[in-house]
This record gives sequence, structure tokens and C-alpha cells, in this order.
Amino acid sequence: MGQMIDGQWVTDEGIRAQKSGEFKRKPSLLRDMVSTGVGAKFPAESGRYHLYIAWNCPWAHRTVLMRALKGLQNHVSLSVAAPRRNDQGWVFDADRGYKDDLFGSKALHEVYAKGATGYTGRVTVPVLFDIKTNQIVNNESEDIVRILNSGFGDLANKTDFYPEALQPQIDAWNERIYHSLNNGVYRAGFAESQQAYDAAVKDVFEILDRLEEQLGRTEYLMGDELTEADIRLFPTLVRFDVGYYSAFKCDHNRLIDFPNLWSYARQIYHIPGVKDTVFFNIYRKGYNSPSPKRNIHGIVPIAPDIDWKE
Repeated sequence: MGQMIDGQWVTDEGIRAQKSGEFKRKPSLLRDMVSTGVGAKFPAESGRYHLYIAWNCPWAHRTVLMRALKGLQNHVSLSVAAPRRNDQGWVFDADRGYKDDLFGSKALHEVYAKGATGYTGRVTVPVLFDIKTNQIVNNESEDIVRILNSGFGDLANKTDFYPEALQPQIDAWNERIYHSLNNGVYRAGFAESQQAYDAAVKDVFEILDRLEEQLGRTEYLMGDELTEADIRLFPTLVRFDVGYYSAFKCDHNRLIDFPNLWSYARQIYHIPGVKDTVFFNIYRKGYNSPSPKRNIHGIVPIAPDIDWKE
């Protein structure tokens, strides 16, 4: 797919399977924070920061969800990359409405070149960019979610999705859900051995069973309060039946086969601002796009008839 080396884009596969056939995700490298603190390197200011996402990326989805839930749409601007990557990685297509509103770039690696001098690494979304200093602040979704929750002070609404008293439980859910489900579906979809696939799918459905059990007792993962753990889980759930079920061979059960999870996911979907971040047809086409290993002919299956509007 390609990556940056010393600030230059090089066409090369940036993520590789290991000899075991197991998919390994490389870490994000740009990890600064926005803060209201005195002397902050990146202080909270309205209109200063710009968020780059792609609608089909679940890691980017969690950040744009938090932006909406915190009411920061008028303070943190947004650019959306085109759903399909090519040999230039994430690209923009202004004719189809996918435009870099800051620089008019053709590809996201051009933004990285401007905002992270000499950068070597993967070119990923989401990206939080500081317009004033022309720097990338952060390209790790976990950090950006926390920045949007607590880094903008009075610019955002008062709801705290990572309250101090619940942080140990939220962190425990996040870790388990990330390994077994958020990334577990990718471990299944990109597995290059039967053993790696079997292990990944086992993890996926074990955690789905555990979540189904939990949501039989509580409205949200932490009880009656929506938290960061729910926000990080939701993007995987909305992609499951139209993407991961078929394209990534996670076809033991569908989301709609889990009554509690299905009700929970639809409840979050109907929270004001959430459905505006959800694009089922983009997910369906994206996860079934042409792939020499997973979908050589690029055949896109017909979407299941699922009513999220209930």
C-alpha cells in the first residue's frame, strides 16, 4: 500500500502478515495532546484544529463520533478522504465530495509531509492537525478520542465520557474489545493461515457472547451511562453484518442474532448526531473491494435487509 520514509511517500506494502500468518497492526507514532493547561504545546482554541478521517475507517469513526457527541463540530473542522485507497494510500477526490479543505491535497501523505517533517511510518486516518503551527498533533485514534472528550474545555459540552471513577473499568473493556473484536475482525480477515484465522474468529465470537451477556444486565457497558468504551465498540458493530460477516469470514453469527447487542447498537445509532456518521453502503463496498487475496474479482455482495431505523 505504501508508507512514508524520511518524509517521502514510497509505494510499498506498509502492513505485512507475520510468518505465522497472523495479522499484526503497527503502532501510531505521532502522539501529542491538546490541552487547556497553562503553557500547553497545543492549547485548546476554536478553529485551530482540523480532523482528517475516512468514513469507512472504524478507527476514524470513533473520533468523529466523539466530535459529534461533545458538540465540537463548529470548533474542530473536518476533511474526509475517499473510501478506497490506491497506490498513493488514502487519497482525496474533490469531484465526489472528498476534499482536503486545508490544502487541496490529492493524497493524505502530502498532509503528513507538511505536518511531520522527516516522518517515517504508515499514513493513516484519523489525523488531528494544528492549523496555526502547521503540524500534525496526533494520528492515534485512542488519543484523539481522549483529546476531544477532555482537551477542549468549555468549547465542548460538559458530558464526560471517560469519568475518573470509571476509568479502570473502561480501560479493561477497551483492551479486551480492541484485541478480540475491534482488531479481531481484521485478524480474521487478513489471516494467512487456518490457525491464525481460527484463533481470531474464536476471539471475535467469545467477546460478542460476553458483550451479549453484559448487555442483558446493563443499558450500556458501564451501566446506564454511555462512555468511551461504548463509543469505541459501536463502529465495529455497525460494520459487522454488512462487512465483517462476509468479507472477513466472521460468519458464525450476525449482529442481529444477538438480541441485546442488536438493541444496544440501535439505541446508540439513534443518539442525536450518531447516525450522521454511519454509512452502511460505504462499508459494504469498502470491505468487499477488489483484493488479490480476499476478493480477486471485486464482487460486492447484496446487503442484508436490516432496519436500523426501528
